[in-house]
Amino acid sequence: MASPRASLLLAAALCALAATAASASRDLRQPRAGFVVRGRVWCDNCRAGFETPASTYIAGAKVRVECKSKTTGEKTCSFEGHTDRTGTYNILVADEHEHELCESVLVSSPDMRCAKAVAGRERAPVFLTSNNGVASNVRMANALGFQKDVALSRCAQIMKMYEEVDDRL
Repeated sequence: MASPRASLLLAAALCALAATAASASRDLRQPRAGFVVRGRVWCDNCRAGFETPASTYIAGAKVRVECKSKTTGEKTCSFEGHTDRTGTYNILVADEHEHELCESVLVSSPDMRCAKAVAGRERAPVFLTSNNGVASNVRMANALGFQKDVALSRCAQIMKMYEEVDDRL
């Protein structure tokens, strides 16, 4: 059986080791280099103004994250990216933008039959500051949409489904 003095020394050593490990783990964290703005770009195949079961996601759409000064309204920076095969974009934005208004903005669609921006769905605000309680550096933006030139034939049935839901409410 260990003496009380040896037990006390062992406990003190374990406490010191635990404090050192906790301190070291805090020091190893990477400083925040910026943010990733993530969102999707869709095609409004029914010309409904919102996503429907007929909506598809657009690969290769160009999107820009733009930031403007809150005080002057002058553009301070912009970062561009493209959607992947799932219609998702991930745009790396450098630094903090706490004193700026930033938005994801549609730039262009590779599909000329679905290239007109849906009114009210052509931009989405994003908050690019670490002072908002979000632990991740990924910031989600609302989906952005382009509109088909001519609605698909099956859209009449889809839109009727929405009318029936409205009637029940």
